[in-house]
Amino acid sequence: MTLSQFKKGEVTMQRYVCGVCGYVYDPVEGDPESNTPPGVPFEKLPEEWVCPVCGAAKDEFAPE
Repeated sequence: MTLSQFKKGEVTMQRYVCGVCGYVYDPVEGDPESNTPPGVPFEKLPEEWVCPVCGAAKDEFAPE
C-alpha cells in the first residue's frame, strides 16, 4: 500500500491533487471546511465541491 492510498476494509481510497494549487484531498481526513467527514472517497464528493484552497472545480483534480 502506498502513502497515497488508504485501505478501509476492502476499499482502497485514492488521494487527489488539485492541478491549480497543489492541495491534496485525502479521504482519510475528509474536508472539514465543506463538512465532508473522513472516509468519503473523492468520487463520492458532490459535483459542486470545489478546492478549499483555491476554489478550483472537481475536474481540476487528478489522482496522486
